[in-house]
Amino acid sequence: MSQSISGAEALVRSLLEEGVDTVFGYPGGAILAVYDRLYDYSDKLRHILVRHEQGAIHAAQGYARVSGRTGVVIVTSGPGAANVITGLSDAMMDSTPLVVITGQVGEQYLGSDAFQETDVVGITQPITKWSHQVRRPEDVPAAVARAFYIAASGRPGPVVLDIAKDAQTGLLDWNYEPVRFIRSYNPAPALDRLAIARAADLINAAERPMILAGQGVTLADASDPLIRLAEKAQIPVGCTLLGLSALPSAHPLMKGMLGMHGNIGVNVNTNRADVIIAVGMRFDDRVTGNTDAYAPQAKIIHIDIDPSEFNKTVPADVAVNADAAEALKALLPLVSEAAHDSWIASFDRHNAVEEQTVKDAELHRQSQRRMTMGEVIDRVSSATADKAVAVTDVGQNQMMSARYFRFSEPRSFISSGGLGTMGFGLPAAIGAKIAAPQRTVCLFCGDGGFQMTIQELGTIMQYNVGVKMILLNNNFLGNVRQWQNLFFRQRFSQTPMLNPDFIAVAAAYGIAGENVTSREQLDDAFARMLADDKPYLLNVDIDETDMVFPMTPVGKAVDFIMLDKDTVYDPNN
Repeated sequence: MSQSISGAEALVRSLLEEGVDTVFGYPGGAILAVYDRLYDYSDKLRHILVRHEQGAIHAAQGYARVSGRTGVVIVTSGPGAANVITGLSDAMMDSTPLVVITGQVGEQYLGSDAFQETDVVGITQPITKWSHQVRRPEDVPAAVARAFYIAASGRPGPVVLDIAKDAQTGLLDWNYEPVRFIRSYNPAPALDRLAIARAADLINAAERPMILAGQGVTLADASDPLIRLAEKAQIPVGCTLLGLSALPSAHPLMKGMLGMHGNIGVNVNTNRADVIIAVGMRFDDRVTGNTDAYAPQAKIIHIDIDPSEFNKTVPADVAVNADAAEALKALLPLVSEAAHDSWIASFDRHNAVEEQTVKDAELHRQSQRRMTMGEVIDRVSSATADKAVAVTDVGQNQMMSARYFRFSEPRSFISSGGLGTMGFGLPAAIGAKIAAPQRTVCLFCGDGGFQMTIQELGTIMQYNVGVKMILLNNNFLGNVRQWQNLFFRQRFSQTPMLNPDFIAVAAAYGIAGENVTSREQLDDAFARMLADDKPYLLNVDIDETDMVFPMTPVGKAVDFIMLDKDTVYDPNN
């Protein structure tokens, strides 16, 4: 016998049917009926009250990226809905599964410019997989089921459900049916065995093969088949920024990060490879540099769940439209065992130059008073035995974290890749820690990005979220300063920052912390930070002249690599 319940209660029950146990949000008038129902389900559905709606969506992103589950956000109409726009765009670019529920004015007021009305569907359609307005209570369960299926299937991404007040307060007969199929939507294309065979032939004939691993490897839980393929055919691997942690940093075939601030070996050899196997990556401009000079000798095998990525930036010789794990598993028996010793050694030779010319200077500047970001991040990684989740904000702190933090298991690097959203780091770290309370979560943040969402210290305080915050403080917008230094004649326009006493701010929220002004203090400070599972803030004094190298400037070929401001690497030496 069916049971009549309100649309608001149907929404909460639908979330539970989808296995949701945590939501991030902020209440308001147009979503109060839902919050009233949440009150009765607080033993089953944990709600994390953030301090700003942008904090809610970034926290849900961190939760989704670490857990592999769909993150859920609930906010009100108008400004509440508008405040999640940045996070929606970020999640869309970085393929993060989210269901974002926004309140909306009553149906009779739609289109009348009523108080706190915003055209949420119109605004969000370009930056979501699906954006839908629910006007009737009986449509709530089906809309939720559809939303979760779309968000998590195929190439993951964000979905918005804009729910009018009428749909929340009206009654319906309760019934829930999960969605497993939508006509005209094909998130799991059939594997093209002919394309797999052609890819295997290219790999077997290659003398200088190379794998480029993107976040799609992690999203597909494809780390194991990727490693087995690389080991069987002895193929070196380079990772995109968001592909980091898809295989352990210490794996002998892991040769580093690709792109603008990537490692020399993988960038130089991208333009020397004769076959490139690109898995779950989209050839972002930060990876390719000048596409006219990108991988000129290589046959490109592109494996991706999203067919729109094929030939968008780099032409593919073989396009495999498939789940990364399925494609790699199909390739494995067709690929021959091989040895590419001299080719692999060339990566190590180039990377050895980087060790001598860049890394040693970054990690061992003992003669200088002020610390570098690289040495701090490197030592945090060691202090956590390379087992922590690293969450970053955006800028120099992000690039240095990607370069110097080490990973031993998947889903250990969380950052804003495609959109490059400053302010992402702090709330994303909160979500990551809530998703994986048993893991150490380290946030690396600059003083600029930290202040963009600094109010989320209140969320940490309320829920005692044990995030370890390492504030790499150079009193500058560091990445912009670097570009001004290199390309704008050292005219530091609006990049110096007058900052507050961050430790006093944290103390006001009941969060322990300390200032670290010399490298001699680092080890003891790390020990205090990691002594328990409580939140902690280290405000570390960083040299403002510190810059991220190597660097491939915009518009240059990927093997045009600056070692410092005045030196370009010669790969033929």
